[in-house]
Amino acid sequence: METDTKSDGVLTAGGIGSVLRHDLPASLVVFLVAVPLSLGIAVASGAPLAAGLIAGVVGGVVAGFLGGSVVQVSGPAAGLSLVVADLVITYGWRATCMITLLAGALQLLLGVCRVARSALAVSPAVVHGMLAGVGVVIALSQLHVVLGGSPQRSAIENLIELPQQIIHNHTHAVFAGLLTIAVLVAWTRLPQRLRTLPAPLAALFVASVTAWALGWEVTRIDLSASLDSWAAPVWPQGDWHGIIGAVLLVALLAGVESLLCSVAVDKLHDGRRSDLDRELTGQGLANMVTGALGGLPVAGVIVRSTTNVRAGARSRWSTIMHGVWILLFAVGLGWMIALIPMEALAALLVFIGVQMVNMGHLRNLRGHSEVPVYVVTMAGVVLLGLAEGVLVGLGLAALFALRRLTRVTVRAMAEADGHWHVVIAGSLTFLGVPTLTSELRAIPAGASVDLDLNIDFMDNAAFEAIHDWRNEYERAGGTVNIDEIHDEWYSMAASGVRVFPAKTPPRAPDRWWLPWSHRRNGQRTSRRPLVAARHAPRDDTPASPTSPTSPTSPAVPDLLAGAREFHRRTAPLVRPLLHDLARGQEPSHLFITCADSRIVPNLITASGPGDLFTVRNLGNLVPRLGSVPADDSVAAAIEYATGALNVRTITVCGHSGCGAMAALLSGGEKAAGLPAFGRWMRHGNHTLARFIEGESAGEDDGPLDRLCRVNVIQQLENLRTYPQVDRLFRAGHLELVGLYFDIGTARVHLLEHPPIASRPL
Repeated sequence: METDTKSDGVLTAGGIGSVLRHDLPASLVVFLVAVPLSLGIAVASGAPLAAGLIAGVVGGVVAGFLGGSVVQVSGPAAGLSLVVADLVITYGWRATCMITLLAGALQLLLGVCRVARSALAVSPAVVHGMLAGVGVVIALSQLHVVLGGSPQRSAIENLIELPQQIIHNHTHAVFAGLLTIAVLVAWTRLPQRLRTLPAPLAALFVASVTAWALGWEVTRIDLSASLDSWAAPVWPQGDWHGIIGAVLLVALLAGVESLLCSVAVDKLHDGRRSDLDRELTGQGLANMVTGALGGLPVAGVIVRSTTNVRAGARSRWSTIMHGVWILLFAVGLGWMIALIPMEALAALLVFIGVQMVNMGHLRNLRGHSEVPVYVVTMAGVVLLGLAEGVLVGLGLAALFALRRLTRVTVRAMAEADGHWHVVIAGSLTFLGVPTLTSELRAIPAGASVDLDLNIDFMDNAAFEAIHDWRNEYERAGGTVNIDEIHDEWYSMAASGVRVFPAKTPPRAPDRWWLPWSHRRNGQRTSRRPLVAARHAPRDDTPASPTSPTSPTSPAVPDLLAGAREFHRRTAPLVRPLLHDLARGQEPSHLFITCADSRIVPNLITASGPGDLFTVRNLGNLVPRLGSVPADDSVAAAIEYATGALNVRTITVCGHSGCGAMAALLSGGEKAAGLPAFGRWMRHGNHTLARFIEGESAGEDDGPLDRLCRVNVIQQLENLRTYPQVDRLFRAGHLELVGLYFDIGTARVHLLEHPPIASRPL
């Protein structure tokens, strides 16, 4: 997705067409969603109905134009409704508007001071728990309105009074509410072509028309009364501590919700990332304007923002125009709001409140053991109040974080050869010293100890405990070999280098691209370096020194030492990337190359994890479809890459000095005694025939080099024998590329056919 603005919302000459094509339709969709939600949140907040529409207009125009997010939509937020409702009861509506104005000024100041990023330090478990608690409170209070009654002051009172309200319900009001909820539930299950209207608007429309046609006795919405009673904000009267607390609460809750929404929306589009400080500044100015005009507080809202992205918005003009449409609707078609039953609007709020208890968030938090924070925050909001519940949640989250930061595990294990292996993992502080010393002192004297420190922090008390034990143990005749897998806390402390506040950053491995034989240089490889290997299940019989899997086998130490180097130096660098890739792969290339040990695909293409879906075989051959002997391994990879992974390019990469091509050129002499190899090389007969006919693929260094190059061209043609490949290639959805790697000069050449040519990259 591209933005259609030059800078700060100024359209370019070519951007007007994109705005009309993408942003205008998206703004209409968001407008249809925003109007009923703005009215419903005003009802839940105990504010005049016009206040919701004012906030929708200001959130769209002011926050949309000045904010730092391209496609985020701001407006009245359900998460703030409890705060506003409490402020209206305590100070009155006009004073609440002044509090909103002051909260906006505070947000503006925080944005100018560029502290927006610090808001992201709030635990998501607390935020989601707060929203879930708000949803429960809204659902309980508005359920009374659906039943024809009035909500109580607290969630507990609403719950206690609910049975009586059900018994003495107003029949027509219940019908209107149930019909609204039924449409909301059924709307998402309809085919896409039938869902031309957003679900909230469709539900209110059906309920309103049905109530009017059947003559139900329902409560009607009166927008004109709230417009006629408009007055300027006034300074709140009361304890100034409470007023300051209210300003802080509105500013922080609205700011955090907006910033978290910006981060979430950035994941939904490919355009420019959000400027969080600018977003906070824009939200502050918008709240100052909405407070001055008598509107609700505004914040970035995920439902409208998601709708905006899915509707195809490309720039901030969609958000701005949606605010303009709300204004035109309120001025020209406001009379239509009087047709909406209040019970239908309350049913919409009940539905929204239930949806705010998002089970998907619970599943995500469960993997990080943060469900208690979520549940406690939600319960605190419901039972105690919004501010109290958030504070309780933040306190519990801080305790959990402190517990994790001080958690350390110490495992001491005796190995079959008499060695002891000790693994210390976690954050090593003075709180873990008792556990640490207890385990270390249990190791018998005189043994050889391998001590792995897989820690992310070590304070002075922990260092002294390990260092003193090591000195004492070695004086008694034992040996201690310390290996720091993550960061070199112990080594730095032992050498007198300042450790805190800056720990050693991960370092890129030196000469990582060199073969093992070039990197030994006296490096210790006899010690078993892999922690996982030591913990692998095994029987009581030690491995034979000549066993292929024995750590003392001549071929194994290089491999294990390399894996150890990966754990220590490379893994910390690539771990965040691989964590994201663990969910699945989306490679752009199918890369078919030779199994030759000198060819490293990621090295010669400067690609990383997740880029190449690689197939390697002798001679980088692609057996033609239906060829004999049949081979499904390459065909399966092609089928999976094009059918499941939707790769955009298939590359065949040959190389100089290919042993498979040399065997093909020798007429089978070099394949003597290798029956499987000989059968496999039959797939190269088309290449050989092409070579005999005198075809070439650019400049070459003799017959073998020419055969290696021609082979690449032949394999590209063999790919076309697969119907899926040929269909995608003809449609322009798949590109076939031939590469040739000259090992001696370390040059990669692009082979083009037709016409046959070769040019270095």
